[in-house]
Amino acid sequence: MLADMDYFFAACEEARNRALSEVPLVIGSDEKMQNGRGVVMTCNYKARAFGIHSGMALSNAYRIKPDAVFMKMDYPYYERVSAEIMATLRSYAENFEQVSIDEAYLDVSSIIKAKDSAAQYAREIASAIKAKTALSCSIGISNNKLLAKMACEEAKPAGICTVWEKDAKIFLKDLPIGKLYGVGKMTEQKLKAAGYDTIGKFASISPSSAERLLGSYGLVTLQYANGIDPEEVSESTEIKSIGRERTFDFDTSDIDLISETIRKLSSEVADEIKKQGLSFSTVTIKLRYFDFSDAFRSKTIRRSSSEETISKVALEIMLHSLDSSKKLRKVGVRVSSLSKNASRSLSQYIK
Repeated sequence: MLADMDYFFAACEEARNRALSEVPLVIGSDEKMQNGRGVVMTCNYKARAFGIHSGMALSNAYRIKPDAVFMKMDYPYYERVSAEIMATLRSYAENFEQVSIDEAYLDVSSIIKAKDSAAQYAREIASAIKAKTALSCSIGISNNKLLAKMACEEAKPAGICTVWEKDAKIFLKDLPIGKLYGVGKMTEQKLKAAGYDTIGKFASISPSSAERLLGSYGLVTLQYANGIDPEEVSESTEIKSIGRERTFDFDTSDIDLISETIRKLSSEVADEIKKQGLSFSTVTIKLRYFDFSDAFRSKTIRRSSSEETISKVALEIMLHSLDSSKKLRKVGVRVSSLSKNASRSLSQYIK
């Protein structure tokens, strides 16, 4: 099963202020909201009815619906709600794999012996989450993770959808190729240009043709198109990296502004490191320029956990790497090569 919370961030805000459920609600990444350069993180269905969607620039969302309610993300609150949801989901699963702050796979194969009872079990799970948090979720049920994921998409909002492997080709056949898990915008365009506008059409080609069209990823995509996914539900306990990014209000080459932003990001990363009880040995900065070109630069140092070290190393990397001929749009700070002496935190799932 894949359990996915419905419009999670906006739903959390509705849960603590029921009046928000009656109006178009947009949750944004930028503290300046419609006057900034952030994006829509999520929105409720009343906002979606006007064409607002996740990933849209906040300024565009504001132009579409200026009288909508715009709110900045409240990470600590969402983490607390997520922790309660994940604890509930974990209690219903034999094996459990959290994949984001609001989404998790549950292996219930040894719990559910009769296929007819799977949907009822999913309803019990959804009801338990609703009772604890007042939030709704959608659940996809299948024999593998791929089909559970795609079934969950069909179940939204607040529904349950079951797709067994024997019915996979029928289920997938007429779906747009862009709905296939793992197919991004560029791959979608390439497949459509080659005449494969539905999953069923692509599923029928030969492995060699798929490989010629999409390279090494072609065979995996072909497997997915046929409903095949051997990956098991498995929870990793390793945190690979922790980072934060910030988009400037205006493209800039102001070293003082860039430096101050790096210091603030370093402080935020250090707070997370402290909360996790971790240490690091690699610091990376991300520089996104006005033309959307990215530069990543890293430095490995002696193991540390201090804010001063993150800030010092990040600033040093920036001063040696910044292309002064191009204005900067965004900067990010990330630490990696982390120690493994702490439990997993939901903050790693925030993107």
